[in-house]
Amino acid sequence: MLMRIHMDCNGCYRKVRRAILDIRELETHSIEKKECRVSVCGRFIPRDVAIKIRKKTNRRVEILDIQELMSSNTNDQEHLQDQTPHTPLISSWNNVVSYPNQVETFCTESHHH
Repeated sequence: MLMRIHMDCNGCYRKVRRAILDIRELETHSIEKKECRVSVCGRFIPRDVAIKIRKKTNRRVEILDIQELMSSNTNDQEHLQDQTPHTPLISSWNNVVSYPNQVETFCTESHHH
């Protein structure tokens, strides 16, 4: 998930970083301080993560993009080709992803400009 969070000083940056590290659903993150962009990956409910970050940092959090692992983008298909067979990968998540709004996200190299 890609978010915009205004960070105008190192204190803001540290506050955002600390908030992200406290959310255990997040597996990886990337913070682009100059662009005020934060990218996070993991299995989580996007709205809940944005609200947690907003409450901990007292900063406005704008969700720019949400990329789901099981979507039909060409990059996703390339990413999933390594995993064979394809069907058990989907069925193995059935018991884990029980919330309709929960999303499995992933990081791609395209987020880094």
